[in-house]
Amino acid sequence: MDEVSVNRFCSQYLQLERDLDYPTGQLLREAHVQDALHHRLFAGDALAHPPPARYQVRVLKELVSRIEASIDDWEEHGVSDDLMAQLSELLAAPMPEELIAVQQKAYVTYSQSLLSGDSGSGASAGPYPHVTLLESRHLISAGGTTGLRTWEAALHLGQYLCTHPSLVQDKRVLELGAGTGYVSILCAKHLAPSQVIASDGSDDVVANLPENFYLNGLQDSRAISAMDLKWGHALVGTEEAEWNGGQPIDLVLGADVTYDESVIPSLVATIDDLFDMFPRVLVIITATERNRQTFDAFINVCQKRTLDIEEVKFDITPQDAQTGPFYSDKVPIRICRITRGR
Repeated sequence: MDEVSVNRFCSQYLQLERDLDYPTGQLLREAHVQDALHHRLFAGDALAHPPPARYQVRVLKELVSRIEASIDDWEEHGVSDDLMAQLSELLAAPMPEELIAVQQKAYVTYSQSLLSGDSGSGASAGPYPHVTLLESRHLISAGGTTGLRTWEAALHLGQYLCTHPSLVQDKRVLELGAGTGYVSILCAKHLAPSQVIASDGSDDVVANLPENFYLNGLQDSRAISAMDLKWGHALVGTEEAEWNGGQPIDLVLGADVTYDESVIPSLVATIDDLFDMFPRVLVIITATERNRQTFDAFINVCQKRTLDIEEVKFDITPQDAQTGPFYSDKVPIRICRITRGR
């Protein structure tokens, strides 16, 4: 069995990718490949957190169609009875209307193929360590926040941290604009920090974070917590003598936090406040360059506050070579290390 091809397909399926790279027909017609796909993805107890039913049906129908098209000798090969039975069961089950389905949250599992070792308990883990989140792929909350789904800059930052784990190991980490918590959970679950604070300025987002902690077995962990942190506001209020209980921060992370030019002054003000409190802190920001003007505005505001920005070269793996997580290689994503000028 071409394990790379099968693993890639399974990881894409768990990430709810729209366009999947199915294994070749020569592989799909083999009984042991079909058995493996059924066992890993489609059996009733295969996944602790399965994709939406409509997605399962679409993928399984296409998979069965490809298997049938690959068979030229029906005495030698056939379609798995288990796969056919599962497809029949799904087709017989009631389905939500499509307009309703796209508004519902769904489980999304991001495979961490750059990390080695045990992927953890649960059949949904697959061959790689993973992060599972409950997301709304097609929604923005009533408050206008984009924090209900994981964006590409977060996936890219996660890849960078996986290749530079010493940045996180034994460090106290603060994530700004955590959204779904992908980066914070990746750090807490797989990169051995001493503490991670997943912060966001949206009450809805902060309220949703504990659920994603739970999905990754972090509900009782002292290594990760959620925090309401609104950019531009004083970090220490009148009722607090010290921020974060007086615990220092070594690393500040932010992914896709420069998307709106209007929030950049507040964001940089908070980063500057963190440098006031922790002069040796390292700040790493990733940004999807949808608008060059917005990112230039971020650089200009940083420079006005004597913050030094160093762009880090870390190329996106071409999509046809990605094994998880999966994200576009068409839009540039910039990674910057920020320090305070002397």
